[in-house]
Amino acid sequence: MKIRLRHYFFLLIGLSFSIGIIAQEKKSGPIITAYGEVWNITQPDFKTDITKTYKAVFDIMSSPEDPAQLNANIETAARFLNMHAQSGVPLEQLKVALVIHNKASKDLTHSKAYALKYGVNNPNEKLLEDLIQAGAKVIFCGQSSASRGFPKEDLVDGVQISLSAITALIQLQDDNYRLIKF
Repeated sequence: MKIRLRHYFFLLIGLSFSIGIIAQEKKSGPIITAYGEVWNITQPDFKTDITKTYKAVFDIMSSPEDPAQLNANIETAARFLNMHAQSGVPLEQLKVALVIHNKASKDLTHSKAYALKYGVNNPNEKLLEDLIQAGAKVIFCGQSSASRGFPKEDLVDGVQISLSAITALIQLQDDNYRLIKF
């Protein structure tokens, strides 16, 4: 009888733990509402300093092979914004830049140009528009623009062309942006 009661006790504890995990869900927002879902971490041991200004530059050079698939590396910028905002860091203290080059170059084109090359609308267009609207700098390597055939007129509004990805990364790091490399 004691063994059976102990078995049920541990089963009940395991079920309670499992229900707690299942009940937790990812959510997006409040900055980028359609993208960038993150888990709520309720009691972190390493506390987030909500008085600090966070400056991150995402170096993005890869892209999914499937042109209909969202670039998860670009979405990471939305996750960065949302997770910090959900933790109490004000938008004014979140500085984000994306430096995009190489295979990810295609992800910056507006859907009209994208559809001509790939047969589908650009799945990244709305995400890029939302990031730019939230104040993110989206910087395209001028060398990739020229070598890969993606001119300024084919880009999502608000995308800035730089001399090169290297130049933009150096300048942003000199301005105390922390490099996040993909």
